[in-house]
Amino acid sequence: MRQNPSFAMTDVAELRRLVDLNPWATIVSAGDEGLVASHYVVLLDDDRDDLTIVGHVGKPDDLIHGLGTRELLVVIQGPHGYVSPGWYGDTPSVPTWNFSSVHLTGVPEILDACENLRVLDRLVARFEGGMPAPRLLWERPNDAAFVERLERGTVGFRLTPTRIVAKRKLSQNKPAEVVRAVIDGLVHEGPHHNPALAAEMERALQARADAGGIA
Repeated sequence: MRQNPSFAMTDVAELRRLVDLNPWATIVSAGDEGLVASHYVVLLDDDRDDLTIVGHVGKPDDLIHGLGTRELLVVIQGPHGYVSPGWYGDTPSVPTWNFSSVHLTGVPEILDACENLRVLDRLVARFEGGMPAPRLLWERPNDAAFVERLERGTVGFRLTPTRIVAKRKLSQNKPAEVVRAVIDGLVHEGPHHNPALAAEMERALQARADAGGIA
């Protein structure tokens, strides 16, 4: 991802927030037969306060990616969407696409069975937690034999990135009144209604104001 200093994200807390809120990741590696990509859920490692992530792949994706033996690129995509030039007012302009994205690169560590089970347990608890009657990993009708068989069909990993590229392109290069107009356009009902992106732009605009950078 080409970096632009005006759009660079460097604050670890903000990067962790983006990863935590957008756990569906694209995993990319380059093998003997070329590039390969898979899609899996990842979580922040709850024993760390950096950008270390944990997750799993189903077999045989571990072999396809050479998991543990070569570098992976994990792409986290935050809220994104179309920005109409009509929202800029009566001035020459073109459409664009606003987004937030984090690229984490490194060679993952393979988890043993116990660690992998812990990650699988966390994954289920994370997404079942909001259900009216959560079905957690170890609860009936699942039994230990079922859960352990499930674990054997996966390979867990921990990735501590050695390279991080993060970009937040949310109209920071526009005057505050233009940013506000874009936010309003995203909030209103229509073909490009996108409240999640609007909320990210509000957050970036507030950070700009806090830093004294409002134009």
